[in-house]
Amino acid sequence: MKRKSCRWIKPPGPVARGLKIGLLGGSFNPAHAGHTHISDVAIRRLGLDYVWWLVAPQNPLKPTQGMAPLSRRLEFAQSETIGHPRIVVMDIEHALGTRYTIDTLTSLKRRFREVNFVWLMGSDNLDGFRRWKRWQDIVQTVPIAIVTRPGSLMAMLHAKPAIRFHRNRTGDLRGLARARPPAIAVLDGPRNPLSSTAIRAQCAESEIFVNLLPA
Repeated sequence: MKRKSCRWIKPPGPVARGLKIGLLGGSFNPAHAGHTHISDVAIRRLGLDYVWWLVAPQNPLKPTQGMAPLSRRLEFAQSETIGHPRIVVMDIEHALGTRYTIDTLTSLKRRFREVNFVWLMGSDNLDGFRRWKRWQDIVQTVPIAIVTRPGSLMAMLHAKPAIRFHRNRTGDLRGLARARPPAIAVLDGPRNPLSSTAIRAQCAESEIFVNLLPA
């Protein structure tokens, strides 16, 4: 059976010619203030119009055990972004039927041709980035902004992706969204130490998080 085109996908948020939109992908298991921190920094420093949180049905590099259902992770992420009108939570990967970031980016760029997308990631993900499917193609597809996170500053020097694309770093933060990839910017400043892993470890017995976990 021929796969449906992604053109039927309804825009998950305001979409217009020339908008600058950051994409923050992940399991969000659960969403927390660290995610909003990355989003806020990117909006402010890059001059983004919106940040889309792409809540993944299942991260291919993470175990399914302990992963809350997608509907609950979406609900929790939406509760975390109340009062953040420029952050849009969505499960568009589920709608697109994509599993890997490179496929999601390809579909989004084809569907929303007039939007300037920027991939957002914390520096704590930089070491593992080389394990992502076709990670070099991801860098060649959209500009990337790396927000520094505690305990991962050395990754900016020694991680394979940082070394491979060192010459493609740019200091033109406001122009990053419209830059031709590969283009990478590092956003340094105050750092939020929260992580989903730490929250799960600390709150495994709390009623709030237990309600997120599979029955």
